[in-house]
Amino acid sequence: MATDRLDSEVGAALTGAHLAEMEHRYGAGDEEDGLVPEQLAAPHGTFLVAWIDGVAVGCGGLRRIKPGIGEIKRMYVAPSTRRAGVARTILAELETHARSLTYTLLKLETGIKQPEAIELYLSAGYELIEPYGVYQDSPLSRCYSKVLDP
Repeated sequence: MATDRLDSEVGAALTGAHLAEMEHRYGAGDEEDGLVPEQLAAPHGTFLVAWIDGVAVGCGGLRRIKPGIGEIKRMYVAPSTRRAGVARTILAELETHARSLTYTLLKLETGIKQPEAIELYLSAGYELIEPYGVYQDSPLSRCYSKVLDP
């Protein structure tokens, strides 16, 4: 696992693949969430890339919503390495980083056509919540949160 930037060559390639997959699954692009690379960087966030044998295979980011509350963004694992624990490792690292930033709550959004993501989040202790932010009126969105132990 390595810290990177959303707008680096590697970060852009992974998030481009993520957005292309979302377009394929949903027939449209991702909800506009106002995400900019600086939000997934210090001092209030991070962007992680998972590597296997020198190949970038997944990513995930963390940004601050407001003091004490973070949001998981751009979770993605390449199809060739799914079901190998990469997403779970990324999520755990993001939670660890969130704790170091003194976040006590994490939120995230995923879609109804991503059952594998929903399964991951539920198994990691996330609970279904009312849609928030730009997702409030999206029937395709499912939002989750998790209270972080210190």
